[in-house]
Amino acid sequence: MGGSVVAINGDLSEASTPARLVEQAVAAMGGLDAVVSNAGVSRPSTLAKLALEDWDYLFAVNARAPWLLAKAAYSALRESRGSFVSIASMSGVQPYPGMGAYSPSKAALLMLVRTLAQEWAADGIRVNAVSPGLIHTSLTAQVYADAPTKAAREALVPLHRIGDPDADIAGLVAFLINSDAGYITGQNLLADGGLMDTVHSLIPGRPASERKQP
Repeated sequence: MGGSVVAINGDLSEASTPARLVEQAVAAMGGLDAVVSNAGVSRPSTLAKLALEDWDYLFAVNARAPWLLAKAAYSALRESRGSFVSIASMSGVQPYPGMGAYSPSKAALLMLVRTLAQEWAADGIRVNAVSPGLIHTSLTAQVYADAPTKAAREALVPLHRIGDPDADIAGLVAFLINSDAGYITGQNLLADGGLMDTVHSLIPGRPASERKQP
């Protein structure tokens, strides 16, 4: 497409990495129009058994790193009146028992996005989030390699399929950083195939349509 790509590597669990990545990106590109914070990790466990180092690690990558990326990119984004997008999760909207600090860290990320959006609005910087539902990624590849598990998950989703990161998520990110979304900030776009709204369909029985008079 006539573009160029510069790969810059770093461990986002280390506090010094985000600023270095932003500095190198600004130097390579001459500025920043947008930042997409996409790194995420999980370490399944019940909270009662979760190790302190696992809690700290998930918050470092899932919540602290996006903040530090945003903080480091602030000047460049203010200059370009650019956009910051974080990839959160439906697990930040609803709890995911047995996933340790994953849901708490993603919930913190969503509040971070909303707070940054308010603090940066006057600078013309928009901040939003995308929360994927059941998506086939490198993080979930092992789960979907098991055919019965994949089928069971597909059956739960009203659209009856597992999401694809390129077809179902990338376009949302592209929209949010584009001028077409120029009046959208502080929002979380939930892309879950309708899964989160199915809770009432799981409740057996229906109430009477009207109250019977004595």
